[in-house]
Order: sequence, then structure tokens, then C-alpha cells
Amino acid sequence: MEHSLLVWLLPTLALVVGVVVGFALARLLPNAAPSNTQRQLDDIQQRFDNYQNEVVTHFNSTASLVKKLTQSYQDVQDHLADGANRLALDELTRQRLLAALHSDAAQGPRDRLTPPKDTAEVPRDYAPKAPNSPGMLDESYGLKR
Repeated sequence: MEHSLLVWLLPTLALVVGVVVGFALARLLPNAAPSNTQRQLDDIQQRFDNYQNEVVTHFNSTASLVKKLTQSYQDVQDHLADGANRLALDELTRQRLLAALHSDAAQGPRDRLTPPKDTAEVPRDYAPKAPNSPGMLDESYGLKR
């Protein structure tokens, strides 16, 4: 009888110890995994915030440089106009220089070229052929007789 009690007691005791160890590990491991995941998420969020700050800084710098470029262009225009007024020998030359200087600025943005609208014939995707010669799709095209 002692032997049968020992046979039942040892596996039951091992089961109880295994359940306690399992609960203890289950409590510890799920907390470790979310902290690792949370750390990765925080790292990704930090990198994304840094990227956004870099983009904003880039476009602010670009806007500042374009503004500076526009001002430099205006300064060159003013310098050329002043030089034309001071250095032109006669009024006709002065007027021609000023007109040439301001003709580019007065034009503004150019429109895109548009194809003519009065085309009656549809554009061809092949080369036109002579009246009595075979076309490119003819069986004898390119063969010598």
C-alpha cells in the first residue's frame, strides 16, 4: 500500500509544482514581451518624428533659398535697368535696352504648345507608301522579286 501511495503522490506533486511554475513564468514572460514591443514602437515613433522634423526643416530652407533667389534676380534686374539709364548714350538706345530688359518679365509664364485643332486626318503609326507599292503588312513587302 505504501508503494501505491508513492506512485500516486509523486506524479500529483510533480503536476502541482509544474502548474505553479507555469503560472509564475506566465506572469513574468508576457510582461517582458510587451515591454520589448513597446520599446520597438517607441523607437519607430521617434524615428518617424525625426523624419517629419527633417522634412519641415528641408522645406523651410528651400522656401528661404527661393525667396533669396527671387530677391537676387530682382536686384540684377534693377542693376541692369539703372545701368541702361545711366550708360545709354541716347534716348532711343535707352528705350531699346529697357524694353529688352523688361520684355521677359512682362511675358509671365508661357503657355504650353497645343497641337492644331483643324487636322482632318488621323495621325498614322506607319510610314506612308507609294501609290502602287505593297504596304508593310503585305506578304511580299521587303522581298526581292
